[in-house]
Amino acid sequence: MKVPFVDLQHEYQGIKDEIDVAIAGVLNRSDYVLGKPVRDFEPAFADYCEAAHAVGVDSGYSALELILRAYGIGPGDEVITAANTFIATALAISNCGARPVLVDVDPATYNLDPTLLESAITPATRAIMPVHLYGQPADMDAILAIAQKHGLRVIEDACQAHGARYKGRRAGSLGDAAAFSFYPSKNLGAYGDGGMVVTNDTAVAEQVRILRNVGQSAKYQHQVKGFNHRLDSMQAAVLCVKLPYLDAGNAWRREAADRYNELLDDTAVTIPAAADWAEHVYHLYIIQVDNREQLQAHLTEAGIATGIHYPIPIHLQPAYADLGHKPGDFPVTEQLAQRILSLPMYPGITPEAIDYTARTINNFIAE
Repeated sequence: MKVPFVDLQHEYQGIKDEIDVAIAGVLNRSDYVLGKPVRDFEPAFADYCEAAHAVGVDSGYSALELILRAYGIGPGDEVITAANTFIATALAISNCGARPVLVDVDPATYNLDPTLLESAITPATRAIMPVHLYGQPADMDAILAIAQKHGLRVIEDACQAHGARYKGRRAGSLGDAAAFSFYPSKNLGAYGDGGMVVTNDTAVAEQVRILRNVGQSAKYQHQVKGFNHRLDSMQAAVLCVKLPYLDAGNAWRREAADRYNELLDDTAVTIPAAADWAEHVYHLYIIQVDNREQLQAHLTEAGIATGIHYPIPIHLQPAYADLGHKPGDFPVTEQLAQRILSLPMYPGITPEAIDYTARTINNFIAE
């Protein structure tokens, strides 16, 4: 049996007729930049996230960067974020001229550990950027309480958490603003790149609209030195079609995760821990094992695709040598980087594929 890591073709075939109509509509209107699909998708996604505003941009990274710029965060400022995340989280901070300040993560949820936050706050701290990693929201009440105490903004990196809930509330509606990515493999993915800023802050939404579109408040009226970070109309048209299917896709992911949890031998494999306050959407299904490289090679030989998210922590990347960290500074993150393995997970994955993957893992461990 061949088990792909993700199967985007399966999803496309299920909605092909709708996608084709949507794309044809863009071609017939020729409204390729900030056209009708963008204007339709922005309020639809805001409503889905239970927020007031959504502003389409060209990537999740751009969404993070433009939020920071809209709040005036730049040189001399610090933004606290999780050590265990994709490097784009830190890059958005750095490329605004601010300094990313990393904190270690909770060993159960893999998200930012709120108990470590206050020791990382300095007079230069302007914001906290929790990451809802792998589809599970960070512990937002604890983070928000610390932020309020110290007068800090909270910017959600929700790029892996489309549709997730924290104590009943949607990811993206919990902090001052949030960033989403629509990279093709995300729970809500485009057929190229794309992103979204979601916020209840009207001033920030308007500033992001200006910043994303070369600093224009109206055509040829440039209020600031802006950027070209607009969401493409073709991608927005695809996302308009796919948004109504997101909850069903997330439910499929949760059922798949439950099946993995039941089948995997938890005496040798650490399965994901879902916090009781979270509705996890399993963008990724992550296990921990001691002999990861050997297991991954065995799964590859058996036709099962896997991934590692992420093998080298940010603080040990050459790009961030300037932060001055060394091995051992973030022990939980470093341990995870050595042990985590991402298993196949996508809407449409069959019970047979999950059974085969789990059986292959259990048999390898038993040998």
